[in-house]
Order: sequence, then structure tokens, then C-alpha cells
Amino acid sequence: MNQPFRDRDLVASLVRDIRRDVTALGRPVTLMEVCGTHTMAVSRSGLRDLLGGLVELRSGPGCPVCVTAEDDLDRMIALATLPGTTVVTYGDMLRVPGGLGSLEEARTAGADVRVTYSALTAVQTAAAEPERRVIFLGVGFETTAPGAALALSEAVRRGADNFFLYSAHKTLPPALRALLHGSPPPTGATSPGASGDPGSAGPGAERRRVEGFILPGHVSAVLGRRAYEFLSEDYGLPAAVTGFEPVDILIGVRELVRAVARQVRGGARPPVLNLYPRVVRENGNPRARDIVERVFAPCGAEWRGLGAIPGSGLSLRPEWWEYDAAVRFGDELALRLEAAAAHPSASGRRRDALRRACRCGAVLRGEILPPECPLFGRACTPSDPVGPCMVSGEGSCAAYHRYHRGKEAPTSA
Repeated sequence: MNQPFRDRDLVASLVRDIRRDVTALGRPVTLMEVCGTHTMAVSRSGLRDLLGGLVELRSGPGCPVCVTAEDDLDRMIALATLPGTTVVTYGDMLRVPGGLGSLEEARTAGADVRVTYSALTAVQTAAAEPERRVIFLGVGFETTAPGAALALSEAVRRGADNFFLYSAHKTLPPALRALLHGSPPPTGATSPGASGDPGSAGPGAERRRVEGFILPGHVSAVLGRRAYEFLSEDYGLPAAVTGFEPVDILIGVRELVRAVARQVRGGARPPVLNLYPRVVRENGNPRARDIVERVFAPCGAEWRGLGAIPGSGLSLRPEWWEYDAAVRFGDELALRLEAAAAHPSASGRRRDALRRACRCGAVLRGEILPPECPLFGRACTPSDPVGPCMVSGEGSCAAYHRYHRGKEAPTSA
């Protein structure tokens, strides 16, 4: 079967193009792949090794499980321990460790925690078990928010008043702005939004700054290309929406390297490209955005590694508060969380010490590569994770552990 997006000759040709352009530039280029699926695809296909010495690919805050704040995770675990309650979640959330342990540990202790691939499964569970409170844990970016909104609408249509939603949904563009806030402008950029002290990025800021973004295909299918024009207009950075096959990604890398070279030569404003037109449109998916806007409103949200970002979360609108788990069970949640904080277990204290040493936040900001975390592959492994970047199938630490462990981390330095 012909697989043009994995064609070896085409891959080799694209790498030659990138090598020629980087050689002409006279130095390596640093790019960030924002999407966790890209992170895993880049490692699985060997692109980090192929591009070694030419392009350094850093992972950004594009893994929704990884950026879920610990406070949100603890509330989810506390919800699972409420009597008569069933919690339904995506599988990646099960093993993420927090202050109260993990959802998997809660299930082992007797909580009713079920895994699903679709929010509609939780609606079906609520309809089939009306005596139980069924809470769907809404985690993800613009890709999964429409499904959660549709599930809530379906629950109302069915009269399943025992269905509730805990929304930890987040939106990606505000996070990219937060990531870039205070970054120095790229060579040739004069945008007022791209100024700042290079040292303000925190630990690891001595690394070469990010010069362009590989943008997520799934999120962009909902948002559209135009949602990212601020990267060029406000920060003077090129960006490209790409698919997930090796050829898709390499075309994006090639075009971004060329855009960086043009900037160095004092060229025109950097582009924001849609290199995934078979899936992504200029304005995305209006129907998906409409259902999200009908159910959710923007709110401030806490991101692991990035802190509080205004307008980056999605909370249920007041007319839906009857189904909002955080609103309906707020008092019960507070009591559970207070009791847990007052009586920490010995294992919890050990876990806290390890989590304080975890550098997952720095990985999500692109400040370090996963093997630079002191816990990587030692105290933190996929079988016994400390941070969410080692748990999720889209986590950069998990990708490095699976595909790069045992050899020096790919780098362009």
C-alpha cells in the first residue's frame, strides 16, 4: 500500500532541504511542537535523531493531561470518594499522581472510577444507573470540549438529572501567549508584544529561544488557522499547522526553518501556515465552536508549569450550573479536601517530596528536555510516575523514556 506521508525517499529529501537551509543560516534552529501527539510522533518516527544538530524540537504545553493543575486533580479524586458517586474519565487521567494519590489508587480503595473514550458513555451510565451520581471529568483542549458540551446537552434531553460535569477544559491560544510573555523578540522582529528580559523565563532560560511553532492539527481542526495569527502579529514568530505523519512534520519544519532564515535576513512578517489542509480550514469548525460557546464561558484556569492564565479555561455557563459538579458538590468537596490535608499519610509525604523535585513544569515550558530532570528514568518511570509528563500517552517524558532512553538526548546544542 502506498504511504506517501511515510515515504522514505521523501523523508530523506526533506531532511536534505532542512540541512541545506540550516547550513546556509549558519546555526541550528529551535522550534516547539505544541501538541502532545506531535511529541510522540516525532520520537516514534525517529525525527529527533534525523534532525540532530540541525533543529532542536522542544515540547510545549500541548498535553492536556500534563497541564492539568494538581488542585484540579485532587478535586477529581475527592469527587470519586463521595458516596453514591461514579466518576467517568479518560484513561490517561487514571495514573496521574496528585496530592491525594491518583484516581487509580482511589479506585483500588473502592471508589467507582470508570474509563471511557467518549463523554457520551457517561450519559449512558447516568441513564442506566439513576440511583448514582455520575460525574464526567472534562479534560482537554478545544478538541474534547465539543464532545463534553454535546454530552451535557444529551443528558438534559434524556432527563438524566444525575449526570454532572467537572470541567477542567483549557484553550490553547492563551497558553501560547502566556508562554511567550516576556520572551525576547526574534531577530528582525519589532513587534511591541515581543519584548522582555531573556532571563525572565526562569530556570533553563539560557537555552536558545523558541523561533517558531509546530501547531496542533487536532485543536486547529476546531479553531482554524486564523486563531494563531497573533503569533506573527504580536510576537514576530512563524508557525505552521501540520499533520502527524513524518512527511507532514518535516514539511512544517522545513517551512519554519526557511521563515526563520528570512527573518534573519530582515524579511517580511513571518507566516502562519496551514500545512494540514486535508483536515484544517481557515476558520476551523464553526459548529463545534458554537456548541462550546453555548455551554461554556471563558474563565481563568491554573496550568501546571504556566500558573494562572486569565481566559484560558472553560466553565459552565450559569444556566448549566445545575449540572456543574464543582458547584453542586462544592461543600462536600471542601470537607474532603480539608480532611485529607489535615491527615497526610506517610506515602503522601514521600510523594510530596518527590513531586517538589519533579521538573515537569520546566519541560512543559520548553526550558529543559525530559532527561535533564533529576528524576527521569530513576525515581520517575512509566511504571511508577512522579509527574504527569511520564504518565500520559502524549507526555514528553513518556516519549523520551520509550524512544530515547539509553542514549544521549537529541539536541542541537
